[in-house]
Order: sequence, then C-alpha cells, then structure tokens
Amino acid sequence: MRFQHSIKILCRVLQVNRSTYYKHFCSKPAPRTTENQRLKSIILHIYAEYDKRLGAYKTAYVLERDYGIHISVGRVYRLMKSMQLPKMSTVKPVSTFVQDDEIKTNHLEQKFEQKAPNLVWVSDITYIKAAGKWYYLCIIIDLYSRKVIAWDISAKPDADLVISVFKKAYAKRNISVGLMFHSDRGTQYTAFKFRKLLDELNVVQSFSKKGYPFDNAVAESFFKYLKKEETNRRTFSSLSELKISVFEYIEGFYNSKRPHSSLEYLTPNEKESQFYSRY
Repeated sequence: MRFQHSIKILCRVLQVNRSTYYKHFCSKPAPRTTENQRLKSIILHIYAEYDKRLGAYKTAYVLERDYGIHISVGRVYRLMKSMQLPKMSTVKPVSTFVQDDEIKTNHLEQKFEQKAPNLVWVSDITYIKAAGKWYYLCIIIDLYSRKVIAWDISAKPDADLVISVFKKAYAKRNISVGLMFHSDRGTQYTAFKFRKLLDELNVVQSFSKKGYPFDNAVAESFFKYLKKEETNRRTFSSLSELKISVFEYIEGFYNSKRPHSSLEYLTPNEKESQFYSRY
C-alpha cells in the first residue's frame, strides 16, 4: 500500500506525521537497541552453556569474567525476561522430621566462613519424588569450599542413611583432629549409633537451635538451588533416574562449574585447589 500512494497522502489519511513515518521506516536502530541484541545473543549462549541453570546474578558475573562485559544485574534480568527465559521456582525445603527437646550445643554459631577444608562439615536431608514415591537425599558439605563431599539417596530418612553418607565423606578426606559436624536436630542425627560413631572418631557434634534453619543455612541453600536448578524441572520415572540426575548436578555442575558468590565466584573445586596449591 505504501508504494501505491504518495507518502504525503498516506500520512494525511492515517493522520500520522511524516516525521513519525520516516523515523519508523527509515531510521537506523538506536545504539542501545543494537547493543541489547548483541547482549541477548551472548546471554542466550551462556544460558545454554550452563544448561539453563544460571539466573541474572550468575549470568552477570559470567558476562564480566568471560566476555569482559560489565552491566548491572537488573539489566541482565530484564534482557532475560524479554527473551522469556523460564523463571525457576525456589521452593524452600520443609522439614518432616521429629525433633526432640533435649538441649544440644550449637558449637558452630553460624560461623560459615572457615579457614581450611575439613574443619567443619554440615549436613541435612531433603525429600524428592520419583516414580510416585518420596525418596530422601542426605548430603555433607565442607564449609570452607562449599563442596558437596558425599551424598546418598534412600527410601528411608533414618540414621543408616546418615551413617552411610558420613562414612563415604570420611573415607574421601584427609581428616585431622578437630573436625566439627553440624546438623539440625533430626532423629537421624541424634540417634545413638550415629553419635557413637562420631565419638569414636573424635568428631565434635554441633546442632542448630530447635526450629531455626538459619543455623544450617549453607545446607538449606544447597537444597534450594538443587531443586530450583535441577529436580523441580524434571519428572523422574525411577530411583536410578533420580540418582543420575543428582549425580550430574553435584559432580558435573555444582562442584565443578557453578560459581559461588560466597567464594568470590570460584567453584568449590577451584576453591580447594587454590588452598592446596599453597601447601
């Protein structure tokens, strides 16, 4: 239509200023628009490279680290939103375990920053559904590096699960005197046979205050990210499928690839390598 009539007539009929017409059809994209298009392309590449697991904060860090592009987190968020990249849910884990009223000491007192590996380990249990059943994941994290050093999944959230994971962690690490083990007051951690094991190994046991998850915030945060970035995005048809998914997330992404803001954006593996390279 615009080639069959003069621009002057078209603008008069449509009641549009000619300057508006020329701006729409003839002007070049604004520099900001061009830059946003380039940024979207890079962000999409990062999003795919990290298996759709990074949010705006981590994406902004990767942009600066790998591409030398420094832009605000808010702008990254808006660009990701404009591309309709899925927003991942952040369901907070809910404890289903009975806790006793016995007074137990909190030796850790939220001292989450440690000076070396194998000084403090933290542990927790969460539940994940597979094939219509609930299964229970127990993890142990080294506070120094935030590395998940051992984990296992069981149909029962009992002391045997915790003992199994602790023995795996203990066998992997070079433990010196003075290891502290922190958890909530779940019956798995207060069970006699588990506490006896820790006593035999001279491990100091520490407990969160009753009903106060902030005392075990590092373990709680791990479960939040695991569910947001992995398990809540999938449906598992079997226990083996669930185990493969958790393994790939922990070993293939969380420990080795995911930058942690608390570690100055190092990965847990990089943090430990940095420590041991000094000795």
